[in-house]
Amino acid sequence: MHHPLNLEHLTNEVIRLTQNLTSYLTKEITEMKQDNIEVKGLHNFVTYVDKNAEHQIMQALELLLPEAGFIAEETENTRKGERYNWVIDPLDGTTNYIHGIPLYSISIALLDKNEIVLGVVHEAVRDECFFAWKGSMAFMNGKPIKVSKSEKLNDSLMATGFPYYDYSKLDPYLEIFRHMMKHSHGIRRLGSAAVDLAYVACGRFEGFYEYGLSSWDVAAGALIVKAAGGKVSDFNGRSDFIFGREILASNALIHEECLSIMKKYFTTKY
Repeated sequence: MHHPLNLEHLTNEVIRLTQNLTSYLTKEITEMKQDNIEVKGLHNFVTYVDKNAEHQIMQALELLLPEAGFIAEETENTRKGERYNWVIDPLDGTTNYIHGIPLYSISIALLDKNEIVLGVVHEAVRDECFFAWKGSMAFMNGKPIKVSKSEKLNDSLMATGFPYYDYSKLDPYLEIFRHMMKHSHGIRRLGSAAVDLAYVACGRFEGFYEYGLSSWDVAAGALIVKAAGGKVSDFNGRSDFIFGREILASNALIHEECLSIMKKYFTTKY
């Protein structure tokens, strides 16, 4: 017999964990001089920080919820739980991190079967922690947040991410980009999908869309957007966005307008 989880308590524990991890990531990048990275190789440095951070997270989460498995970027660590699975990205925004661009985050979500029941996105540089759990409001650093009230794409600031390894849908993607460019306040590309979603949740962006993402990029942020009153779907308006490799998140008010653009250019699903 499963006891119901105390999701609020679990969320607070995860927040504490991301705070420690934020300090670790900041310390590593400060101490690791650029020439040192070049000697060791860029890829090796990132892999080292990533794996170390992931290891720290997994150890701590295992103590919190021993029966849960993991879905994580370093695939050899993937161990599926029967019911609960943590979905983790210890460093979302790796390229920013390496280049000294001050925007990267830690993203941790908990799945109960296929439902996201807890999400924490901690943006490390501004030290902004966004979170929600099943049935809660959305919060940033403990204060409630809500999506924006813009009703038209014309009055909206949009976020996206550029495809970086899967260019199979580049043409339709660029058509959408062109449309958004002409019919919105502008498009931003921050370099961390988790932060893009968090910014939709707190009303800085009206919407965010991207294809080719993995579950650990979007799971936590998607729950936070919904808890803040927003809407999340794939490009067809269906709810297959955690593992479906397409995501559209919005303040809900512009969702249909965005979907009509997605459907116009994106005809095929993964």
